[in-house]
Amino acid sequence: MQRFGTSEEDDEDMGLDVKEEGEHDEDDDEKNSTPTMVGVDGVHVTSNRSNNRFQHQHQQQFQDQLTPQGGSQRRCRPTEEKERTKLRERQRRAITAKILAGLRRHGNYNLRVRADINDVIAALAREAGWVVLPDGTTFPSRSQGVRPAAGASTTVVNSLTSLPLQQNQAASLRGISSTCPIGMNDEACQMKGLYVPSSSAYDTSAITRSQSSHMLGVEVDDQDDPIIGVSVDTVGGRQVDMRSKLQERDFAGTPYVPVYVLLPLGAINMKCELVDPDNILKQLRVLKSINVDGVMIDCWWGIVEAHVPQEYNWKGYKRLFQMVRELKLKLQVVMSFHECGGNVGDDVCIPLPHWVAVIGRSNPDIFFTDRSGRHNPECLSWGIDKERVLRGRTASEVYFDYMRSFRVEFDEYFVDGTISMIEIGLGPCGELRYPSNPVKHGWRYPGVGEFQCYDRYMLKNLTKAAETRGHSFWARGPENAGSYNSRPHETGFFCNGGDYDSYYGRFFLNWYSQFLTNHGDRVLSLAKFAFEGTFITTKLQGIHWWYKTASHAAELTAGFYNPSNRDGYAPVMEMLKKHGVALNFTLAQMGISDPHMDSSEALEDPDGLAWQVMNAAWDSCIPVISENSLLCLDKVSYNHVLEKAKPLNDPDGRHYSAFTYHRLGPLLMEPHNIMEFERFVKRMHGEAVLEIHA
Repeated sequence: MQRFGTSEEDDEDMGLDVKEEGEHDEDDDEKNSTPTMVGVDGVHVTSNRSNNRFQHQHQQQFQDQLTPQGGSQRRCRPTEEKERTKLRERQRRAITAKILAGLRRHGNYNLRVRADINDVIAALAREAGWVVLPDGTTFPSRSQGVRPAAGASTTVVNSLTSLPLQQNQAASLRGISSTCPIGMNDEACQMKGLYVPSSSAYDTSAITRSQSSHMLGVEVDDQDDPIIGVSVDTVGGRQVDMRSKLQERDFAGTPYVPVYVLLPLGAINMKCELVDPDNILKQLRVLKSINVDGVMIDCWWGIVEAHVPQEYNWKGYKRLFQMVRELKLKLQVVMSFHECGGNVGDDVCIPLPHWVAVIGRSNPDIFFTDRSGRHNPECLSWGIDKERVLRGRTASEVYFDYMRSFRVEFDEYFVDGTISMIEIGLGPCGELRYPSNPVKHGWRYPGVGEFQCYDRYMLKNLTKAAETRGHSFWARGPENAGSYNSRPHETGFFCNGGDYDSYYGRFFLNWYSQFLTNHGDRVLSLAKFAFEGTFITTKLQGIHWWYKTASHAAELTAGFYNPSNRDGYAPVMEMLKKHGVALNFTLAQMGISDPHMDSSEALEDPDGLAWQVMNAAWDSCIPVISENSLLCLDKVSYNHVLEKAKPLNDPDGRHYSAFTYHRLGPLLMEPHNIMEFERFVKRMHGEAVLEIHA
């Protein structure tokens, strides 16, 4: 990327480097100056032409001293302004040093001590599959035919921004992305005048467009393209020959991925009656007409076993299942042992069974508890999995009795194959994790959350583990882990070099994460027995905020011991493989809570986390299915899902085993939306599609 002649004010706005020795840098001098690259130690790195320009500057200085003030000559800048310029330069050097140090420490980049920004770009480009020659010549590793002439010499930055159209498109698809172990944040990119492609070729957020055009000096017309919304007209006053549309990837002939649609949360009411069956039937017929494979439905524990232990009411589900079978659709059924209501996307309230709530009033420790003693009735604590506190039954026995009742009641649907999959709820929102970020207790994104191990049953287990280790004083939760909305650097436990990596910290986090794995192992072994011969899956949520920090604080409180120096998902995958259970990984999407919040503040990396989790599952030969976390209605969202479902050029041809769309509703049934959804289904099925015209 070339730096054009700019004034000092422009330099400050764009975040470009400003020379510290700036006593004589009037506008005319700046046009002839060379941008200064800053190394880790703050040493200036200049081009071979710097000596000539240095002589020219001193000649100009001598002429200026002989020229009287006034007329067309401009006055030298005040001393205070020069000092401010020097201070800004020192601050920028410090930021650059921290970025490079972080890349060395966490990103496994082999950068020399006096590395500059060109070394960083070259390392990122090589990791993304590009070839970078010593002279800076850069080209795709698989496109040797477009390799520049041997005599060509250009900088890394210039070569990345002057590639032909086809190479630019390839860079947007497989170039520098957030899947790197650690990346440069927006501030760093702005400071050096770099454009880092978004993690998806179809990311069209207004923030991304405005930042890109500002950094590149590009005129943007966001009306030109329905896919990417960006058309580059001029760069630095020069016309650029680029097509206005990014061609969509053709998924014809790709593997068949079944598509299911999740039914509304309120499809069955608290009396276990089917709500508005005529409308449900109409919507099911529409789904059948566009070749959707089936539907998913939650079977709520709080509805079926609402009043008396071991008295199950399946009436509404029977009617719904019959409708689905008559339309020759498939069924995915979720064993939902958690409360519905109070979380993102919940539009109904379905509590735990009333008889469980009665027990909880006299013994609130059957629920998860935080450090302040607040109990969370969203689901039962895993500490009572083997405690007979539920009218003479353990929690594990309660789960098994419920699953066995369902299997007996709907035996014919298993026999004829209508029920194709059973998903086992293992925690809050049906996911295998601790309820570490409850909105009802004041948590807001991107807080680190809190550990949920303070009910007496879990504390008893922790005490036993500490005594077995020979350190009984470790029988406590962390005292310096902050609160729900703390940031990692604000705590003594999660900050860089914090107590999470101390002897006690490693002991506690091992125990905390092992308790999660033991719960999953226990319940899934019972599910495997109850649903023998049926495809079983369980859900894992992507806790992607603070993923770019060393501690991965939000993952730690959720039960995944996954700091930067440890793979916290391998034990979970081993447990799933043991029982032959598939993984349902929720497709993480940016800005889950506040669309106006800068996601870089949370140092999140949804794509990096997804890469880690899905590869851990695939490496263990575990099938992966997925679902969207936010509403998808447009081409951009569907393309994002498709790219994740069928990774481009995966050497092993890996892909999702199924995808569940969230969720059926009036918006999806609108004519244009259902046409776009039909197109998405065809592409997931590997069929050829035609463009839809509004």
